[in-house]
Amino acid sequence: MSKELIDAVVSIATAIVGVAALAVLVSKNANTSSVIQSAASGFGNSLDVAISPVTGNTARPNLSYPSGGLGGFLDLTPSGINNF
Repeated sequence: MSKELIDAVVSIATAIVGVAALAVLVSKNANTSSVIQSAASGFGNSLDVAISPVTGNTARPNLSYPSGGLGGFLDLTPSGINNF
């Protein structure tokens, strides 16, 4: 496949994802805070897994969404404090 075709496909896919994200955030039925919390939790869990070989800690992703703090990103609940 040519570079131009790949660029076009990536541009279209990016536009679709952007429109979908915008629709989720501005919809009257959207639960925007849960969407943001989910993204933060996923990002935090990814960071936890990425740094676990360096810190020597076992990576335990926080799957308590949506009830536990801000997820793995900043978990200040009593069970999450010992993750630091």
